[in-house]
Amino acid sequence: MRAPEAFAGTGAVDDDAAGAAGGAAPPRRRRRLSRRGLLLVTAVLLAALGGFGGWALYASSWLRVDRVTVSWTGDGPRALAADRIAEAAAVPVGEPMARLDKDAVRDRLLAALPRLKDAEVVRSWPDRVVVKVTERQAVVLRPGGDGFTEIDVEGVAFGVLPEAVPGVPLLSVELEHNAGVRRFGEDRIVTEAVGVVAALPPALHRRTEMIRVRSYDSLTLELTDGRTVRWGSPELTGEKVAALTAVMKAADGARYFDVSVPSAPAVFAP
Repeated sequence: MRAPEAFAGTGAVDDDAAGAAGGAAPPRRRRRLSRRGLLLVTAVLLAALGGFGGWALYASSWLRVDRVTVSWTGDGPRALAADRIAEAAAVPVGEPMARLDKDAVRDRLLAALPRLKDAEVVRSWPDRVVVKVTERQAVVLRPGGDGFTEIDVEGVAFGVLPEAVPGVPLLSVELEHNAGVRRFGEDRIVTEAVGVVAALPPALHRRTEMIRVRSYDSLTLELTDGRTVRWGSPELTGEKVAALTAVMKAADGARYFDVSVPSAPAVFAP
């Protein structure tokens, strides 16, 4: 008789038994960096990144000023050419963007171009500088020997035009040398008069041809239709605007209005 054949799994069972008999194998130990080693590696990486960042910002050709663009803010005037603004800004093309002195660029612009009311310099990474400007707007024009000086709401004279601009009132300064002029000074009186014109409602502003200034207490508006408004001082402008609007509606045919005392306006017919 043949001897019975051995089962195929016998060897595996024997191996397991042998392992059980000899005891389980010890687990592998995982290698861990010590805390000190981890800190050392982190420090090395940070130093490498910092060095690369410094090189990229100041020494590489990647982050350098390549071009300058100009934009305007708001809906105000845009009399200046973009090329002229960029030239006045004198942004150093080719210099690292990180070294750009934005305040210095702004100061150069405002000093070189009185027509600019404000300017903002912005880095647009990786290689562009944007100059955002706001131009002054003329509230009145003061006639003179060289033409018509543009004056904004702050009383700043910023330009001269060869001809008057329709819709912008003229400013005639005929100051009498009295106590009021000595007290307030010409500059303040002119600035206050400009503020009166700036405060006029749009419809009345368009109809104002000239504001005459004889003293702090003597401002007069001359309208395009030949009517005259005695304004008095630049004080209580809001109340005077309201009083003038009311009396103009009530006495449409009148030619002379006095709102120097807004609580008691006067009207004179032709």
